[in-house]
Amino acid sequence: MDTNQDVAAIDSHRALQIWITENLKMLPLPERAHGNFFEECCYVILHVPQSPKATRGGSGDLHYWIGKEASAESQGAAVTFLQRLQEALGDGTVLHRESQGHESDCFHSYFRPGVIYRKGGQASALKHVGTNMYNVQRLLHIRGRKHVSATEVALSWNSFNKGGIFLLDLGKVLIQWNGPKTCISEKSRALTLTCSLRDRERGGRAQIGVVDDEKKATDLMHIMEAVLGCRKGSLSASAPISSVSQQQKANVRLYHVCEKGTDLVVQELATRPLTQDLLKEEGCYLLDQGGFKIYMWQGRKSSPQDKKAAFNRAVGFIQAKGYPNYTNVEVVNEGAESTAFQQLFQMWSEERDGKKHKGKTPHADKLMQAKPDMGKLHTQPELAAQLRMVDDGSGKVEVWCIQDLQRQPVDPRHHGQLCSGNCYLALYTYQKLGRVRYILYLWQGHQTTIEDTNALNLNAEELDLMYQGALVQEHVTMGREPPHFLAIFQGQLVVFQGCAGNRGERPPTSSPRLFHVQGTDSHNTRTMEVQARASSLISSDIFFLVTADICYLWFGKSCSGDQRERARVVAAVFPGNDMETVLEGQEPPDFWEALGGRAPYPSNKRLPEVSGIQPRLFECSSPSGCLVLTEVVFFGQEDLDKYDVMLLDTCQEIFLWLGEAAGGWKEAVAWGHEYLRTHPAGRSLDTPIALVKQGYEPATFTRWFASWDPYKWTNNQSYEEVVEGSLRPGAAISEITAEVHNFQLTRRPSDNKAGPSTLPASKGSQDCLEKDLELGLSADGKDPSISSSTGSCCSSVANGSLPRERLMHQAVEDLPQGVDPARKEFYLSDSDFQDIFGKSKEEFYSMAKWKQQQEKKKLGFF
Repeated sequence: MDTNQDVAAIDSHRALQIWITENLKMLPLPERAHGNFFEECCYVILHVPQSPKATRGGSGDLHYWIGKEASAESQGAAVTFLQRLQEALGDGTVLHRESQGHESDCFHSYFRPGVIYRKGGQASALKHVGTNMYNVQRLLHIRGRKHVSATEVALSWNSFNKGGIFLLDLGKVLIQWNGPKTCISEKSRALTLTCSLRDRERGGRAQIGVVDDEKKATDLMHIMEAVLGCRKGSLSASAPISSVSQQQKANVRLYHVCEKGTDLVVQELATRPLTQDLLKEEGCYLLDQGGFKIYMWQGRKSSPQDKKAAFNRAVGFIQAKGYPNYTNVEVVNEGAESTAFQQLFQMWSEERDGKKHKGKTPHADKLMQAKPDMGKLHTQPELAAQLRMVDDGSGKVEVWCIQDLQRQPVDPRHHGQLCSGNCYLALYTYQKLGRVRYILYLWQGHQTTIEDTNALNLNAEELDLMYQGALVQEHVTMGREPPHFLAIFQGQLVVFQGCAGNRGERPPTSSPRLFHVQGTDSHNTRTMEVQARASSLISSDIFFLVTADICYLWFGKSCSGDQRERARVVAAVFPGNDMETVLEGQEPPDFWEALGGRAPYPSNKRLPEVSGIQPRLFECSSPSGCLVLTEVVFFGQEDLDKYDVMLLDTCQEIFLWLGEAAGGWKEAVAWGHEYLRTHPAGRSLDTPIALVKQGYEPATFTRWFASWDPYKWTNNQSYEEVVEGSLRPGAAISEITAEVHNFQLTRRPSDNKAGPSTLPASKGSQDCLEKDLELGLSADGKDPSISSSTGSCCSSVANGSLPRERLMHQAVEDLPQGVDPARKEFYLSDSDFQDIFGKSKEEFYSMAKWKQQQEKKKLGFF
């Protein structure tokens, strides 16, 4: 293997890069296949954070993932590749060994909303990279709380249990079946994964159905029984989920590992609490965290032979102790320790013996430039990948606002002026190597409705059809805009609270409004409206206070010259008002009057350094009476869910965050005390514990997040509302039912499932005898060919041979019995259909849905 070639590949890729085994070689996995793992394969995953703040001391994480059916040869090839990558990256990289179904929290944090375990090997894996794939028939078992996974299981009712969530994936139809013993938070997270699968693998075109109560979801149950057969007997009870409690994780032991002659000596040095001075720079050490995880620490003066043998020594220790072979292994070098490792010790300092060890290589430093030259994006692909910028944003921009479910063009004068109550489409056109390229950004405000989101996706699909599928679509959430999105508006992105006026115009200024400016350049500046009160100010940043008569440009005393320069550019967004510059400490009385009076505010929102250790965020649960924590690495505000109880450890203080739908505060506080009592580092029980409720977060809590939007949960929807929105009641159910009643369904012979595949008759034809139904899905995404039916009393309906006059321009109540009003055209004979529509049924159903509706309206079949 050419090591230099590997480094070049890393330079030109994004933060997350994955390789998969093939014929004892490692091949890069396309980004659209990320999150899918095949059990006969091994994978190598490299994650290089975008900013130094996220590195947790090192320059990246390198994971070695083993599928449960992977061969020894595949494992060997992956380990060899891993070692060569490590040599290329340097000692700043943290190594991880992951086993299917037992991955680390760090691993799961890359793949949101979850990972999917699939049967098969490399050939299946590289084939499974396209979207709009409908030739699918599988059953997935979804499990997990904060870190969700879906495992492909046998396509049979025998795979189901009362406490599980299962997804029947039929290509164009996705049915999520929720067991009667599942909780609402599990259902909600599973539905997020289901929606993600629909969007990533089906281009958003598949229909989703949710079964919470089988008696109320008869149509969906008919579909399931058509595929799985009739269920016999009762469902089995759910198997208990094994989880590691905090008490178990608190049991830490440190061992010194060295060679004496031909023997390997592992000597126990200390137990909890551990101190950093036990680690010597010339030595190698093994830290056993309760059999749950094994750390190998290597001093900067340890030999290359010791470093190369780290994984094998950890595996040998696991076998000697009788621990499960899936036990996690993490290998760290001095100066590049992960935060999780550092917090196993009482105190941790980045500086020892007067030296600061960061463990970064020149290669890593090059990837993390503080002031990149934007003019070099075309000549330096690694810089473009690092900044997530295809160019400098100087191309053509078109913007539409979604209003009344339609897209309305926004006047170029108002480009970049978005409202939190709306969705927007921004089409960016640029040239690369002489070819015209497109990026379509789908921006969603935090106060938008489900209908707005659905309309956004439908309008994006229409634009994609107009551009013959040439658009690269990128979904953008308010407050999390990527650098290139900010750059296309030249750093003048301003988000107003409320809804836009006609043609996307910003809402009028009816009362004092306060805007927070963050950024130093065109590709990192955004301006967000915040609550107009003094406590929203921050000394390190810049704010606009807009009143009916005047606009104050307020400079915090700690802001930089670059921030001031960028704020003056943003000032052009607020014309018509007299602009007055105000320095912190020199505000006129009218300034404070507009904010409702003086009030304390933070002096600095930037993340404070506390003993060189970054804060950590955990989800709390107590499935068996003991506290279980699941860490969210590289966290943000989007990781706080209304059903969660989250614990934020900032070293000096413990925050417990309660979602509005979570349990009581007394239990949460008790979890905080248990966390301190069982902490491996022996934390002081006097550490302050703060209880924070959703929507009432103080600045002392929010400052630990890279960005914070106080309006994020204004339009927070319940699980039930999300289900209703994803199904689009009435139309979606009827369409799924029509799929079942009108299309032939084909089972994969490899499934080898026994059992009936009949479906009860539809409500419109209860007395009809229908033929056995099987689900068939075409690989090209078109509707399957329509099968004939031999029902006795409604054969003309089922066979599609009703006279045209009984279908055209007919009200619902005047239609023949058994006709689906949403698909009247289906019941025409093939010859009548061709004569009326000028095309075959197959050609018609391969068209976009909106085009079908237009033709049906024009011809009297809507």
